Amino acid sequence: MPIISAIEKKQNEVASWRQELHQRPETAFEEFWTSDFIASKLDEWNISHTRGWAKTGIVATIHSKNCSTKDQDKTIILRADMDALDITEQTGLSYCSQNHGKMHGCGHDGHSAMLMATAQYLSRNTDCFDGTVHLIFQPAEEGGAGASVMVEEGFFDKYPCKAIFGMHNWPALEKGKMSICTGAMTATADSFTMTITGKGGHAAMPHQNIDVITAASDLVMALQTIISRETDPMQGAVISVTRFQSKGSESLNVMPEYVELGGSVRCFGSEMRNMLEKRISEVAEHISKSFKCSVDVKYEHGYPSVVNTKEETMLALQAAKKTVGEANADDEFIPTMGAEDFAFFLEKSAGAYIALGQKDENKSASLHSSQYDFNDDVIPIGASYWVNLVKTALPT
Repeated sequence: MPIISAIEKKQNEVASWRQELHQRPETAFEEFWTSDFIASKLDEWNISHTRGWAKTGIVATIHSKNCSTKDQDKTIILRADMDALDITEQTGLSYCSQNHGKMHGCGHDGHSAMLMATAQYLSRNTDCFDGTVHLIFQPAEEGGAGASVMVEEGFFDKYPCKAIFGMHNWPALEKGKMSICTGAMTATADSFTMTITGKGGHAAMPHQNIDVITAASDLVMALQTIISRETDPMQGAVISVTRFQSKGSESLNVMPEYVELGGSVRCFGSEMRNMLEKRISEVAEHISKSFKCSVDVKYEHGYPSVVNTKEETMLALQAAKKTVGEANADDEFIPTMGAEDFAFFLEKSAGAYIALGQKDENKSASLHSSQYDFNDDVIPIGASYWVNLVKTALPT
């Protein structure tokens, strides 16, 4: 089961779907044209599907030729995201974004196109597997937590399964390679904001004021010691202060009354996550108090970690090796500090998430770059992987 010839022959057609999606990028919960485009193809291929999940999401269902029951142990789910980003594209491509300020800067157009190709192939080859495959075209991965919304809407109640699988293109990985790991593959993505309150006044008379700028500056540096002195250096964790904004006056001869700090927190595992949340609040409180300021801290949990289950990771690796060869697929993926809302699905089901290499001499821009473009050369690889995974997980 290497690259599937029937899929390889359709590469140009699938690429045209992908490029059409690329020209019409839509962001979280606004993927109306995208959803209509995908649904029209599913209708054309007579594939049963439901719409309206998390507003614009689609779930297609394909049963094998001899499938007579809805056996959960013979049901798997494949997922692709379909939303774009709030970025102004600067690629200069003939098919570049026609929606100013929005672009497919993370390859979700490619993910959707590959899953569409997979749906078309499986619907025409229902004798190549034994069971049921649900295919999710998911909205709002980029910050909107569309997967979480689908879970809350009762997705797994309607579509119980043995396992769920995801895939993401990876520009740092060479084209023709695939990589995965057991356990945490992405980090949690939390955020914090804090308002430090002092006493504003004339900059020429600092002794009459309570200086929030100095307090906030000290706090920014102190937060970094949580990482450098309180976490195991062999475990990944990041606290990045990304906002430092004074409030109360724009004049350069006035010391402000308030400073707002904000930032991002990334780590692996709930124990580390809980510790960082606790210590950020404690450090903020003590530093502010030492400067005679008060502080209000708000900490928000974002995406959890994508945590691959062992059996499903090995299943995905097996399918990857069948697709790209033993030498080009491994289970040594180095976990990334990036985040993915596929994690919400994996909190409710066994499953695995794999990286698909796309880097070559023409496609090297990173994810979320205004210069990024999905590599159409990997379409046969990704779609063949999906089909090989279905054949491996649901053998005849």
